[in-house]
Amino acid sequence: MVSVHRALSREAASLLEIRPIVGKRELRAFEKFPWTVYRDDPLWVAPLISDRRRDLDPRRGEFFAKGGVAALFGAWRGGRLVGTIAAAEDVTANRREGTRHCMFGFFEYLEDREAAAGLVDAAAAWGRSRELSDMWGPFNFDYENAYGVLVEGRDRPPALLCGHSPPYYLPTMEALGFEPARDDNLAFEVRLDRPVPDRERLARVAAIARKRGGYVVRGFDPSRYEEAVDEVCSLLNVALRHLKGFVPYERSSVDALLSPFRRFADPELVLFAEKDGNVIGFFPAIPNLNEALIDLGGLRRPWDWLRLPFAFNRRWRSATIKSVLVHPDHWGRGVAAILFEEMLSRLEARGQGGGRAFDWLDLSLTSADNPQTPILAGRFGGRIYKRYRVFSKRL
Repeated sequence: MVSVHRALSREAASLLEIRPIVGKRELRAFEKFPWTVYRDDPLWVAPLISDRRRDLDPRRGEFFAKGGVAALFGAWRGGRLVGTIAAAEDVTANRREGTRHCMFGFFEYLEDREAAAGLVDAAAAWGRSRELSDMWGPFNFDYENAYGVLVEGRDRPPALLCGHSPPYYLPTMEALGFEPARDDNLAFEVRLDRPVPDRERLARVAAIARKRGGYVVRGFDPSRYEEAVDEVCSLLNVALRHLKGFVPYERSSVDALLSPFRRFADPELVLFAEKDGNVIGFFPAIPNLNEALIDLGGLRRPWDWLRLPFAFNRRWRSATIKSVLVHPDHWGRGVAAILFEEMLSRLEARGQGGGRAFDWLDLSLTSADNPQTPILAGRFGGRIYKRYRVFSKRL
């Protein structure tokens, strides 16, 4: 009798159930599930639980405010949650671009390929029910924050707005029939605690480009924040439109992306390049806040808040640059070199002046098919230290 009971218990525990998330209790389990996946991973930087909860709330999330629709699914074994996925449609982007993409994200799972496959099937069925043509992701409703699957670079935690995933995610995606949706997204490291290769050459190239082009570089004026959002949004949409799968930015999205970092940014390290008074380049550096966030556990537990007052009072070892944007009309004229040289000069002056100098600079993320950043970073000592991949699959 005992052996039969144990056999029945094992069979029940092995049963897989995929179903939509229903009710507050299941939604809370969905929100907190990554802490199960990454419990023993020292490189994972937990998202703030308040941000995750807001993003998933149809009443408060920016994705839903822009007209997006989504469905959440969970995978259970023996009553235990073992995986999650969200299927979504960015209705505005699909209508504007004439596409029928089914976005998928919040795709987290234990090392259980059957559960992962069941979740993908559920998301695909939802997409087909809306007459969508292909799955595209992973994106957690956000085209800029922690997207893609980590392909290489497990020697350190990710920089701000970059993601992390277990080693088994990549082979699982490939086994489930996903293919790369575009070239990989790259994160570069530039060391600042040692001489930058070709530093003198960079200064010469930048000086010549300034003189020939009449370009001017300025920092950020906090009193002109709203105007700066307009400038960055416009520049993003023209500078990146050549990339495969590019989804144009809405102003509200750019504002939501920039606003949380205003209090941490040094205005002198947020650079704009101008020509005849018009903004034609953008190159911002801010402290890599993930150095602090990794110690806060996502502020999920009450005692995590006790560390909050001390978390950001630190010497930042790295700064992160999320974009080097140059208007296409000015490609090949040395604008990127001007911005890079100006940034290095300001960072060097910061250290020489007794300020807190950074040890290294993160440039992330840029697509491998972006003609500007990889060439510039590699020429002046940058090396790829992380690589991420976005996938697609026909429905």
